[in-house]
Amino acid sequence: MHVLSLPTWWIHIASVLEWLAAIVCVWQFGERIGRPEWRGLSWAMLPALLGAMCAIAWHWFDNDPALNWVVTVQASLTLLGNCTLAWAAYRIWRAEQAEKSLGRRDPS
Repeated sequence: MHVLSLPTWWIHIASVLEWLAAIVCVWQFGERIGRPEWRGLSWAMLPALLGAMCAIAWHWFDNDPALNWVVTVQASLTLLGNCTLAWAAYRIWRAEQAEKSLGRRDPS
């Protein structure tokens, strides 16, 4: 735990908590407006959260070389998270386009 300074730990932990809060807010927004694709976005945010938690775990154990596999897992989760976020954004865009074509949403 000596590898990072206290302010750096604070930023790491605050970022994870902020991401978790964002997941909850996106989920609630999706429920409030009745659009399941927004709840899908909150699911798509989970791999990135898990990747961040891997990074924190690795730092917690002083970047122990025996845990280098955690870095690989973190990188893989980041890649997966980027892909799931892109897919969720596409689903939101596609749903918005479908609503516009049906004339259900105000164009302004």
